[in-house]
Amino acid sequence: MDGRIKVYGNSWCPDSRRARKIFESMGCDYDFIDVDKDEAAKKLVKEINHGYCSVPTILFPDGSTLTEPKNQTLEEKIKSLSGV
Repeated sequence: MDGRIKVYGNSWCPDSRRARKIFESMGCDYDFIDVDKDEAAKKLVKEINHGYCSVPTILFPDGSTLTEPKNQTLEEKIKSLSGV
């Protein structure tokens, strides 16, 4: 991993849009990868989620992942990475 947060999702999913809004509102940089446009990304998401293409799937620089996280869970994870 290159040290950046990776958000795997798609443009039409409300949960993907919600997660992106949380990152943006918290001023947290991330890379968005659209699984509908990137077959390798879709394959990775399925590997992480035991065959399911669940989005958003978020990979963090510490090696952890969150899949379809609730707002509070995602906010707490972002804060833990920034030391806030």
